[in-house]
Amino acid sequence: MKTYSITPSEIDKKWVLIDADGLVLGRLASIVANRLRGKHKPGYTPHMDCGDHVVIINAEKVVLKGNNKLQDQTYYHHTGYPGGIKQRTAKQILEGKHPDRVIHKAIQRMVPSGPLGRQQMSNLRVYAGTQHPHDAQQPELLDVAAMNAKNVGVR
Repeated sequence: MKTYSITPSEIDKKWVLIDADGLVLGRLASIVANRLRGKHKPGYTPHMDCGDHVVIINAEKVVLKGNNKLQDQTYYHHTGYPGGIKQRTAKQILEGKHPDRVIHKAIQRMVPSGPLGRQQMSNLRVYAGTQHPHDAQQPELLDVAAMNAKNVGVR
């Protein structure tokens, strides 16, 4: 029996809505990364973008579990100038102007790097509040909190 490989015409992309209110960051990121790659589908093909479009709302209300992870987890970026390394903690980012970047970076680090990974990451939309402009796509609600009791953290 030959291994079945899906063709581009057979790819069925759905829209999924996830409410991140009270969810644990790492568990949410691993579930979303699998959805973006398409690993939840029986016709998963590693070299094709067969994943779903994922919309995440309430990104500012995500929970980081662990001892002082809000203060200890550090994100770095470089300005491009000599000595221009900058760092911010997860707490500073979540309380700042763009709290959605914590979720986006966690998911980005779980998706393979390269052209296919960048294409799959373009199917991710993260919003800090409850409003999103994707109502016309009629996204299905994915209840991540009901999948496992450990997915929900106490704030």
